[in-house]
Amino acid sequence: MAKDTLRIATRSSAQARAQAEVIAAAIEAGNPGWRTELVFVDTLGDQRQDVPLHTIGGQGVFVKEVQRAVLHDDADIAVHSAKDLPSQSAEGLVIGAFTERRDPRDALVGCTLDGLVLGATVATGSVRRRAQLHALRPDLRFLELRGNIHTRLSKVPDNGAIVMAVAALEILGLTDRIAEHMPTDAMVPAVGQGCVAVECRAGDTATALRLAVIDHSPSRKAVTAERAFLAELGSGCSLPIGAHVSDGQISAFLAHENGRVLQTTVRLGHDWVTTAVETARSLHAAILR
Repeated sequence: MAKDTLRIATRSSAQARAQAEVIAAAIEAGNPGWRTELVFVDTLGDQRQDVPLHTIGGQGVFVKEVQRAVLHDDADIAVHSAKDLPSQSAEGLVIGAFTERRDPRDALVGCTLDGLVLGATVATGSVRRRAQLHALRPDLRFLELRGNIHTRLSKVPDNGAIVMAVAALEILGLTDRIAEHMPTDAMVPAVGQGCVAVECRAGDTATALRLAVIDHSPSRKAVTAERAFLAELGSGCSLPIGAHVSDGQISAFLAHENGRVLQTTVRLGHDWVTTAVETARSLHAAILR
């Protein structure tokens, strides 16, 4: 492999490919004379589309094999949707860049929330989205939804809706399918939603320098605080958790198997990570009372 080429490990889905191509173009634009090459990897989450995500490991099922390609030197960097990354970094890897965040909101496809008839069906594979929608509309029924974006878009229930990340639809030019953008104060997004994270091997300073040109400092600061919130709770998407940093505030959502649902918005202090951790502790203590 030429020394002026960066190999980019990514999932092969349409969304992941488009995401990686955007990263590749940005790296080449910021590093004149360098080229990129995509290395496609299938993950457990891609292979097991017949079962709910939380039953096969939840957060991390879309990243481990991609990370392994970098650790085994089959690629130089790994590109992920930041919301898919576990809150603890993989041993031997560092996040070299958080790209500028796209629209972080969730969206309903098929029908607006108010337009859904009593007892309508909403399809989603996210326990967070189910918990939040149930809090807004206790009458709704839920159906499991897996598959790539085009597959999911073909499975809108009759007189119902599916839930998608706006950023995923944006990158594929499918925002015309959106019936309603859900405001973040009604549905708090997943940690890192809308942002792309790029990993490289720890100690690979040359590659880290190449990635520095695509790192977006405001997005890194916000997503780092959100990930600290998640890390404090010690869970991924197997529990209904959301956290989103914007305008100097962190909005947080937490649901528990005891049936309690809590949501709060807290002004961030000087140290955003500390505020995020304190918010997580406070919510967790409150939901167990």
